[in-house]
Amino acid sequence: MGASFKRFCVQFCCCCCCDDDDEEEKRPLISNETLEYFEREAKKKRDQETNLWNEPGDTSHSERDDDRILYNLLQSRAQTRRGSTGYRRMSIDIQAMRDVRREVRDKWKMILENLGFMAEAESLLTVSASASYDRMRNAATARTLLQTLHTETSIFNSKESPPERYLFILDRLIYLDVAEDFVAKARRFYPPKDDDDDDDNEEQTSAINLPLLLSRMNQNISGGEEDENTGPEE
Repeated sequence: MGASFKRFCVQFCCCCCCDDDDEEEKRPLISNETLEYFEREAKKKRDQETNLWNEPGDTSHSERDDDRILYNLLQSRAQTRRGSTGYRRMSIDIQAMRDVRREVRDKWKMILENLGFMAEAESLLTVSASASYDRMRNAATARTLLQTLHTETSIFNSKESPPERYLFILDRLIYLDVAEDFVAKARRFYPPKDDDDDDDNEEQTSAINLPLLLSRMNQNISGGEEDENTGPEE
């Protein structure tokens, strides 16, 4: 009886029974709007890490000169025709600034791996825009150690004040009781450079951070479409 009734439903009641079941099964558990939201948030986080902002809490990216220059370059490039001469020039400048910041990050990663944090180095170095100074456990000690790294090692590329993002990393290392070991390794692997090295390093840094980039950026805004025959950026 049960089997016969089931066949009857399949043959004559598919519109009212089976189609509803199929429609229910095909309906996604998460809406497209929700997926798009998560994708946007994930992209935002990737962009933050790619750009390596110095001040995690600075949502305007304008507190430091190099942050402001990089941010303005990114905004200007977004308004410039892809593949034009102006677009390619800005891409070169953006990549140069990212490379300088990535070099510093790679130094920190190398020291962490040398301390035994092979698997944890990436997560220890990750600082997002949501980082809060109020959540730091040892802010004063972390700042003292950051200043020590800045003055007694060459782990940073510039004489400017070191990026605030590394305060959060040092705070984590203090909590793990390895901060002093990290500083000792940094002194060993990256001793202070002599005056000649400092001059060379300052020239390399100024080539990226000087207002020349801003003036070039302004020129690109007005003349970024000048080259119509160039192909897309690789």
